[in-house]
Amino acid sequence: MIARTMQVDMRFARWTRRAALCAALAACGIAPAAGQSDYPNKPILLVVPFAPGGSSEFLSRLIGAKLTEAWKQQVVVEPRPGGAGNIAMEAVQRAKPDGYTLILGHVGTLAVNPAMFAKLPYDPNKGFVPVTMIATVPSILVVNPNLPAKSFTEFVALAKAKPGTIYYGSAGNGSSGHLAMEYLKQAANIDLVHVPYKGTGPMITDLLGGQTQATFTGATPLMPHIKQGKLRPLAVGSAKRVAALPDLPTVAEAGVPGFETSQWYGILAPAGTPDAIVRKLANEVNRILKTPEVVERLASDGSIPQGSTPEEFTKFIASEQKRWGSVVKAANIKPE
Repeated sequence: MIARTMQVDMRFARWTRRAALCAALAACGIAPAAGQSDYPNKPILLVVPFAPGGSSEFLSRLIGAKLTEAWKQQVVVEPRPGGAGNIAMEAVQRAKPDGYTLILGHVGTLAVNPAMFAKLPYDPNKGFVPVTMIATVPSILVVNPNLPAKSFTEFVALAKAKPGTIYYGSAGNGSSGHLAMEYLKQAANIDLVHVPYKGTGPMITDLLGGQTQATFTGATPLMPHIKQGKLRPLAVGSAKRVAALPDLPTVAEAGVPGFETSQWYGILAPAGTPDAIVRKLANEVNRILKTPEVVERLASDGSIPQGSTPEEFTKFIASEQKRWGSVVKAANIKPE
């Protein structure tokens, strides 16, 4: 009888310690592993730090729709433009780290802004946990058909013959399109005039109307206008040609050896998000990116599906911060 009583007491003590541990974890905002197994059990918010009309919106809505389909929980895509992406990044960094608030990471917010701003309202490295890469979007140099340049070589020759007379648009100061063209200016030794816009949509509208003459931005929003003959592509910034435009040379092939620039996108969660949730998100997005439908859809818009582990994405971000930090410094790019 005494032995049985002692066994009961020991089981009760273990149960008490386990209950106390769960209570402590809950008080710290950390759910026990068992509480993560049913993720997601409510809608997920995917924040996009840019205005509608660009590659970021296209990729977010595509992945959001596929996650909704797979998990039977709505993934709500919400654009929160402003402040070169800083407003959205700050808001998501402050969100509860439970996997229900995510943000679309981008070369601008993660690699360019840290070099361009003396002080950021968010920490690009400690404030978030990278989940997975989604895709790279090659930047394409396009011009309004009225510009007398039918090739990359002619464009460079025109820019050198008439420095400061070609106006190029971007989605904003410090945007990936801004950085890509500044990188090209340095590499090709040409002088162009930057015209920043509040988003890719209005930038393309003015380019089509002839208010500007060129842009060097992500392929996705440009492809419909290229296919319709409303914009003339001259070269692609990626290391390899894009499947959607197989005859379009890379900048490196066209005369600037070693040149390479692409936009890239991935999903991040607030720091402190449980690893089990991060892994589940990464695995599901990576599965989606390998489906024939998504591969074909991305290829038709000039995008290249990627996918990665959280660790691989973390290392990639660090390398891009080093690379684009040098470009920002050399071009002396400052916030608006």
